[in-house]
Amino acid sequence: MNLQLLPIILQAVSSFAIAGGLIFAAVQFLYARKAQHVSNFAKLVELQMQLRKMRVDDPSLASVYKHDVEGATSDREIREYFMNLMQLSVFEIVWFSHRMGQIPDDYYQSWVERMKAIEQEESFIRMINTKSMKILHDDFQKYIVEMTNGLKKASKS
Repeated sequence: MNLQLLPIILQAVSSFAIAGGLIFAAVQFLYARKAQHVSNFAKLVELQMQLRKMRVDDPSLASVYKHDVEGATSDREIREYFMNLMQLSVFEIVWFSHRMGQIPDDYYQSWVERMKAIEQEESFIRMINTKSMKILHDDFQKYIVEMTNGLKKASKS
């Protein structure tokens, strides 16, 4: 081996190591950013859930926004409506976390199966069919509409 090649080879190895380190750092930064995005989303949904919980605990607070209680005839219906929205909020966090690659497929699928059972509940059907505002991620709302397709028919019978 020629001794003149040795410094060039060492410099090339060193350069590749630095480039690899930069690529690794960029990938780690991307994953950290995704995790922070999921964390921020989850926190916002949790804050929304706290407002919903206040209405479950004290249904009279639901009338602050008249649109929220349209069609509700009792405190029980108000509680059921907001409790179902809370359940939907937890699933929204799971859905978003999965979408961002933070939750594995098997765990997500277990939630999907549970939600398929919950969506058959009479109180859930009433909640999903009411025209009251449901603050959800637009793509999640589309997903839930597809997932619950046909519930309107079921609730009329």
